[in-house]
Amino acid sequence: MLCDKRISTGIAGLDDILGGGLTPDRIYLVEGAPGTGKTTMALQFLLEGARQGERTLYVTLSETAGELRAVAASHGWTLDDIDIFEMLDIGSLDPDGEQSILHPSEIELGETTRAVMDRITTARPTRVAFDSLSEMRLLAQNPLRYRRQIMALKHFFATVNCTVMVLDDQTSQPGDLQLHSICHGVIELAQALQDFGGQRRRLQVIKMRGIKYRGGFHDFNLETGGLKVFQRLVASDHRRSFSEALVTTGSAGMDRLLGGGLMPGTNTLLTGPSGIGKTTTAVSIARTALERGDKVAYYLFDEGLGTLMSRSIALGMDIGQFIEPGTLMLSQIDPAELSPGEFSSRVRDAVEQEHAQVVVIDSLNAYLQAMPGEKFLLLQMHELLTYLNQQGIMTILVLGQHGLIGDMRSDVDLSYLSDTIVLFRFFESAGELKTAVSTVKSRTAPHEHAIREFRLTSTGLEVGEPLTDFEGVLTGVPAYRGRVPMLGAED
Repeated sequence: MLCDKRISTGIAGLDDILGGGLTPDRIYLVEGAPGTGKTTMALQFLLEGARQGERTLYVTLSETAGELRAVAASHGWTLDDIDIFEMLDIGSLDPDGEQSILHPSEIELGETTRAVMDRITTARPTRVAFDSLSEMRLLAQNPLRYRRQIMALKHFFATVNCTVMVLDDQTSQPGDLQLHSICHGVIELAQALQDFGGQRRRLQVIKMRGIKYRGGFHDFNLETGGLKVFQRLVASDHRRSFSEALVTTGSAGMDRLLGGGLMPGTNTLLTGPSGIGKTTTAVSIARTALERGDKVAYYLFDEGLGTLMSRSIALGMDIGQFIEPGTLMLSQIDPAELSPGEFSSRVRDAVEQEHAQVVVIDSLNAYLQAMPGEKFLLLQMHELLTYLNQQGIMTILVLGQHGLIGDMRSDVDLSYLSDTIVLFRFFESAGELKTAVSTVKSRTAPHEHAIREFRLTSTGLEVGEPLTDFEGVLTGVPAYRGRVPMLGAED
């Protein structure tokens, strides 16, 4: 039976994963290697209790009270409302002391346990953080004695009606399944170094009795202000109704190619070699959406904001005027410092909180290549695109291809994820480099199968007549067999 009463952990993302928070008056294990964020999580748990007027207690066997306060200060917190019970005091460092916890013995283990019980009985807290079990394990020396003491603490905590978060740094005995069986819930924190870029941190709820939680790994950041957890995106949990009427791209020629325009709830892939006009086409579509009153979230991975803005102005598509009113959310992303979970969370915030109706990802190459160590990245992208489609978002994806003419390849095949694919190609004609565009796939409209000429001008993008008198345009070396005039021939 699921428990309805919950208490917050103080971490919004973790509460979402747990379906509302923790069951009160239970003991929970938070385990992970040193530096993964266990102490910060415990402090957030206690600070949340203090904010709600509860009595809180931090029992530390490994760190001093001064060290804890320094950790809290680095996050902008104060521990004035938290009772700190420091087991490692100056007296315990005396080599002649009979009960120094630095000299393991059964007597010292019993004294430590009793001291903790006495302090809790006196303070009567409703939330307790116990840091850490590694010292208890060292004191016990014997696994049976250690388990007996943990069971005694568990039964004691159950009698005093408090929720306990115990920490284990896994330095002595990683993967203690006996400890897992004793605790009501187990949360694991982990971090991994990539070949390039920042370290990745992730969280997993291994066990949680009586709670329907979101399993699997969830990315999180350890930043100033505490842990920020990004719940793994599951697209099937997010659906809403929306209009499926076609909207214009802002170019009559492009609309013809697409079979009338773009449909909300679909994603469109603009693919072709570098410098052919994919980003400019995406900017043109975004500007058209902004002019009709839609909000646009534009995620820029490849080039700088200044370059994008100056080029847009030169082509008569200034989008800077939409930034200050908030209708255009333009973000330059450093993918080497961004986890897939955090990126998905940013997109969700733009859709659900800022009410974006158009999302542009420019480009997928940088996003995918900057995280070569991430497994199942394509599956995560599938979940993100499915989520956007079910939210009625019109998504524009930019994907570069290697080479200029002939047979070209992409870093990744996203054709099966795309509802519409617009292909750009260079070709040669009369000693000049020309550009062709065509729609090769559309799941939502009977698209045009013609190959048209495409060019960028000072007034935006221009789509010409079908290249019916050319053969081999997509190979880059066409043969001219007619008199179809090229764009700009009158000039």
